[in-house]
Amino acid sequence: MQITPGDQPAVSVREDSSVDPRLTTRVENGRTSPVLVWRFTEPRLCISSAPLGGGIGLRRWVINATVPLDYDRHDPDRHAIEIGAALGLDGAGCGLLTAVDVTRHHLAADGGVHAAATVGLSSPAWAAAPDGHFRRERPPQRVGTINVVVAVPVRLCQAALVNAISTATEAKVQALHDAGVRATGTASDAIVVHCPTDGAAETYGGPRSMFGARIARAVHAVVLAGSRAWISVHQGARP
Repeated sequence: MQITPGDQPAVSVREDSSVDPRLTTRVENGRTSPVLVWRFTEPRLCISSAPLGGGIGLRRWVINATVPLDYDRHDPDRHAIEIGAALGLDGAGCGLLTAVDVTRHHLAADGGVHAAATVGLSSPAWAAAPDGHFRRERPPQRVGTINVVVAVPVRLCQAALVNAISTATEAKVQALHDAGVRATGTASDAIVVHCPTDGAAETYGGPRSMFGARIARAVHAVVLAGSRAWISVHQGARP
């Protein structure tokens, strides 16, 4: 497996950045902020929990954009559309937002599956928790989100796409456990899995299927790397 830290601009700069993202910037309200961009030459079949482009459908692009720590917009889907338009992206896309500096992303590849993650852990949480339970680290508060984008080289049927999301989530939780983080994620985590629209469809996406296993290993690698990097920077605020 190949693992690449993304805190330097050593990412793909091809026009068709369907596998690994292109790192660029945008200017908004006088502030320059980084954006990761996946631009597809042909529409890809996506499943996503992103604010923009969630659900299952054909998408032409994906973005993962850094927003300010004091972000207070209540229309993240509209904001993601605005960011995409400013970058010259047209058609339907998926938009993810995070207060994490996306220049510090992590990449991994396993058997043709490519995963990218940005990891923030200032607000870790357990999935099964009482209503109103939400723990946040002491000030200064840093918004924590784990965003994951996975590129699969073969078409997945819709059931396999749903299974792939579950597999990636399991791998994320395993990575947090391995990093010593007592949580299943953060309340704002988002994920995108995308694949081509042609070819015979894979029936399964579970962790013991061929491509499900590759998804799991790639996602585990990037979330583990991102978690360890976050912890090393924020030693005083370990989750």
